[in-house]
Amino acid sequence: MKLANRMSRLGTETAFEVLARAKKLEAEGRDIIHLQIGEPDFDTPPNIVAAGAQALKNGYTHYGPSPGMPDVRARIAKEIEMTRHIDVSPENVVVTPGGKPIMFFTMLSLINEGDEVLYPNPGFPIYESMINYVGGVPVPMQLHESKDFSIDVDEIESKITSKTKLMILNSPNNPCGSIIPKQDLEKLAELSIKHDIYVMSDEIYIRFLYEGNHESITQFEGMVDRTIILDGFSKTYAMTGWRIGYGIMPEDLASQMGKLMANSVSCTSSATQIAAIEALDGSQDEPNKMVQEFKSRRDLIVNGLNNINGISCQMPKGAFYVFPNVKETGMTSRKFADNLLQEAGVACLAGEDFGKYGNGFVRFSFANSAENIQEALNRIDSFVQKI
Repeated sequence: MKLANRMSRLGTETAFEVLARAKKLEAEGRDIIHLQIGEPDFDTPPNIVAAGAQALKNGYTHYGPSPGMPDVRARIAKEIEMTRHIDVSPENVVVTPGGKPIMFFTMLSLINEGDEVLYPNPGFPIYESMINYVGGVPVPMQLHESKDFSIDVDEIESKITSKTKLMILNSPNNPCGSIIPKQDLEKLAELSIKHDIYVMSDEIYIRFLYEGNHESITQFEGMVDRTIILDGFSKTYAMTGWRIGYGIMPEDLASQMGKLMANSVSCTSSATQIAAIEALDGSQDEPNKMVQEFKSRRDLIVNGLNNINGISCQMPKGAFYVFPNVKETGMTSRKFADNLLQEAGVACLAGEDFGKYGNGFVRFSFANSAENIQEALNRIDSFVQKI
C-alpha cells in the first residue's frame, strides 16, 4: 500500500515494543520484571469503578457533546481553579479520550509547516513525533543532569527564532522525574510573552510530587491567555484504560479543539466522564496512598541503583521514573537495556528512546511492587558485575 508521505514522520513509544519482547520471553518460560511501562500498577479505586458501572446502568451509553459533558467540564474547571489558582470557566475545558489528543490537537491547531516547537529532551517521545507529523520543526530543550535534569533558560533563549511558535513543558517530567523550578518558569513566561510563543504545559504527573508544591506557568501574568494545560485521570486515579484526559485553554482555541473532536473521535465515553466526576468528588485516600507507596519505592530504587558500581542515579522529585546514568558501565544505553532484558530478565527503556540527550541513560519505572524492585536491583547488580 502506498501511504501518505506524512506517515513516515510518525514515531512511536518504545515502551510497547519492549513490552512485546518481554512478553515473548515470558511465553518461552522466562521470568521478567517489568520496569518499562509508565502506568500505575494499582487498580482504579472501587468508588470510581462503581460510579462508572452505575453510569452504564443509568443509560450513559450514548454520544455526548464533543468538548465534553457540561457537568464534567464545570467540575474540571473548579478543580483547576483550586489546584492552579487561576480563573477557569467550563468553556475553557475540552475533555478527550486520554491526554494525547490534547497534544495532537494543539499541534494541529497552532503549528503551520516550518513553525518551530521547543520541547524537552529527554522527553516524552510523542512530542517530537507529533511535531514532525504536522510539519513542524522540533527544537530540543536539553534537560541537564548537572541541573537535576532541568532546563537552562539562557540556552533556551538562544534557540528562539522568528519561527518559534510553541514551547512544550512537562513538569514533573517523563522520563527524568524532574521539575522546573518556579524561578525558571517565571523566566520562561517572560520569554513566551516577549517572543509571542504559546505554551503547552503537560502537568499529568501533578499529584506525583514528592517534594515541595506544584508550580504551573499559568500563575504568571499574561500566561493563562497563551497556555494549554494538559492533565487527566490516567495517572492520578490509575485509570489508564478508561481513556480520559483534558485540556485547559483560551476559549477560542477550545472551540476549535471541539471541532477536532467532532471530526475525529466524536466524543469521550459518557460513562467514563461520570466516573471522572466521582474521581474528583470522592475520597482521595486511595490516590494519596498510591503516591506514598511510590515515594517509598522511589527511595528504594534510587538507593539501590547508587550502590551498584558503574551506575549513578539522581533522586527524582516527581512522577514514577528514575533516569540513571550508565555511561561508566562502558555500554551504550541501548545495549545496556537490550542485554539487561535478555540476560537478566529486567525490562527498561534506553535513554535515546526519549531523544538524543538521553544517550548514556536508561529509564526504569518504579510502578511495580517493592519486592519486584528489590529483585530487579539484585539482577542489575549481578548483570553489571559481569560486564
